[in-house]
Amino acid sequence: METRELRYFVAVAEELHFGRAARRLGIAQPPLSRAVQQLERRLGATLLERTSRGVALTDAGAVLLREGRAALDAVAAAERRTRRAAAPAGSPGLVLVTKAGASTELLAKLLDAYAAEPGAVDVDVVLCGIGEQERHLRDGRADVALLHRPFDSTTGLDTEELHTEDQVALLPAGHPMTARPHLRVDDLAAIPGLPMPRRRRDDGSYPDGPGPEVHDNTQLLQLVALGRATAILPESVRTHLHDDMVAVPVIDAPSVTTVIAWPPHSRSLPLAQLIRTATRL
Repeated sequence: METRELRYFVAVAEELHFGRAARRLGIAQPPLSRAVQQLERRLGATLLERTSRGVALTDAGAVLLREGRAALDAVAAAERRTRRAAAPAGSPGLVLVTKAGASTELLAKLLDAYAAEPGAVDVDVVLCGIGEQERHLRDGRADVALLHRPFDSTTGLDTEELHTEDQVALLPAGHPMTARPHLRVDDLAAIPGLPMPRRRRDDGSYPDGPGPEVHDNTQLLQLVALGRATAILPESVRTHLHDDMVAVPVIDAPSVTTVIAWPPHSRSLPLAQLIRTATRL
C-alpha cells in the first residue's frame, strides 16, 4: 500500500462522504474514488459500502481505518522526529504534551524536579484539548505525554503509573444535590437542566445528545459554574474550583490513573531521565 492511498481512504472513512473527503484533501472526487477502488482491488476486500443513502465502513474497512491511522501517525512521527534531531542547537530538548487543566500540580513538581537534575534539557510543554494528547504522542509532535486511563488509550506505548484518584461530580454552587455526601453516575444523568457534556471522539466528531460540546477543561468548568452542565472529573480538579462550584464524590465512577507514556522505540537519554524523575516523585 502507498501512504497516499491510506491517507485518501482514512479521509473517506472519517467523513463517510466522498465529496467532503475530496474537499478536505484538496483534490477532485473522481481520482479519490479511483484510488479507493484500486486499494480495495489490491487488498481483495470491500472497505466501503456505497449506497444511495451514503457510505458505511465494512468490518474490513474498520480494521484498515484503525491500522491506517496508526501507520500514518508512524510516518508523520518519523518525519517530525528526524527534523527535530537535525534542528540547530537551542531547539527544545523534549516536548511533553498534557491535557490543559489536568495534573497541574504533578506537572509543576515534575518540571521543577527534572530541571534540578544534572544534564537536564529544556522541556517544551504543549497543553492540548480533551483527548488530544495521545495523538500528539503517536504522530511525533511530542516525545512524552501525561495520559489518563481509562479515558486515553496506552496500547502500543510504554508507560509508568504515577497517580490514581477517585472521581467527583462538579455542580454549580447552591444546587440541591451539593448537600449529599456522595452521588452515583445515574444520579447525574437524571438532573433536569444540567446535561453531561459531549466530548470529542478520536475522529473529531461529537456524539449526539443534549449536552454542550466541550473542547477543554476551562470551557467545561465555566459551563458548570454558569449552571449549564455537570461533569464527572478526577478529584484533583478541586484545586481549580472557586466558590461558584462544588465537588461531590461519585462512588461508582471508575478510578483515574495518570501515567507518563512514551514511544517504546525511544532511545533518548533525557527522556529516560525525565521518566525516572516522574516515577521517583
